[in-house]
Amino acid sequence: MNKVPFKTVLYLPSQAAAETEATITKWFVKPGESFVKGKILAEVESAKSTFEFESPCDGKVINIICAEGSTTSFESPVIEIETTDSSLKNEIPSASASAVETPQMEISIVEKQKEPAIREISMLGIGTYLPERIVTNGEMLADHPDITEDYIFGVTGIRERRWAKKEEKPSDMAYIASVNAIRNSGLKPEEIDAIIVSTTTPDVMMPSTACILQEKLGIRGVPSFDLNAACSGWLYGISVAKGLILSGMAQNVLVTAVDMQSRLLDKKDRNTYFLFGDGAGATVISGNHPGHTIKCEILTADAGGIHMARRSYMGYEVPENTGDVDPWIRLDGRALFRFATESFSSIIRELIVKSGWQASDIRWVVPHQANSRILKAAAQKSGVAFERYYLNIDKVGNTSSASIPIALSEIERGLQKNDKIIFCTVGAGITAGGMSIEW
Repeated sequence: MNKVPFKTVLYLPSQAAAETEATITKWFVKPGESFVKGKILAEVESAKSTFEFESPCDGKVINIICAEGSTTSFESPVIEIETTDSSLKNEIPSASASAVETPQMEISIVEKQKEPAIREISMLGIGTYLPERIVTNGEMLADHPDITEDYIFGVTGIRERRWAKKEEKPSDMAYIASVNAIRNSGLKPEEIDAIIVSTTTPDVMMPSTACILQEKLGIRGVPSFDLNAACSGWLYGISVAKGLILSGMAQNVLVTAVDMQSRLLDKKDRNTYFLFGDGAGATVISGNHPGHTIKCEILTADAGGIHMARRSYMGYEVPENTGDVDPWIRLDGRALFRFATESFSSIIRELIVKSGWQASDIRWVVPHQANSRILKAAAQKSGVAFERYYLNIDKVGNTSSASIPIALSEIERGLQKNDKIIFCTVGAGITAGGMSIEW
């Protein structure tokens, strides 16, 4: 069936959170010209960098909105095009510059000294689940015969990832991780009095995956809900759990992160196809049992990066007919690299200060396993040597919000009392967060 062309506008990709505008120094296309996906449309200069503006689709230029040499907001359209790419019909439109100010990287700190003196919030048991199926880079070459296994490893840091079986659901993975976490915490299931599930791939839209998990665990009568902060979700969930405990609404909160991204990958899209694995990670956060002390947290979100990572279709599977809705995960790799590098490094530095530590005190930085190149770049700016960053992305890929607990579980046995650990993450939204913990 022939696709119907339609008109739309394109925006410059967001850069660092503090940047609000850029200048088009040169256009490489003009009205009436056709172009293909990936073509460089313009050269752009911002306060901190010069970059190339690439086309996200095939199409034809209708109108140049921002003239060569003009400065424009990242929230303002720069070019009008005609395309048949249905994914652009469903992008979230940018808010007008007059309606909302470009968000800055406002970091909210929750400091331990602000809590009641009688209350110490601790992390107890950790539990994880990884599917049995291992998918190597070699298997993926069938869809990309022009590249090599080493190329995939070079750009992602990944050699293999785990993908769920056809019959597995996100709640199945969440259940196994949660059972392991509760057992390792030393508590009984009936002592859990709240359940939080972080996921972007729920079993169904309703009821929540947390309620499905509650039923599988045999727990009754406790608040249970999902949250979606993408790859930042586990740390967001722990902060919410801490709030429930401090409010007196709960004592022991199960926080489970689960994502099943393998069925949401466009094989033709090299920005996403090689990156993601499936998995689940869980922990119990407690206010009345001694454990590993949470020192402070950072949570933030910058909607200026709302286009950097997105998916328009709901659920953990893609049905045969999705109409005009693009069902796949889409990433703006270059913009994400810049944002994530700055966010990781600034969050780590801020956590060290707020925790009263020195960079040399850090035993491990356990980051969201986004991409090894991002993490190496962040390490150079964070003040903590890259050797202290724990990476397992080579074996499991990017498991979204489950990546930090999965990585933490691998080093748990080697940790000693009073070891100082930092978690940090970036996710779609753009969300970001960090946490310091003393083992």
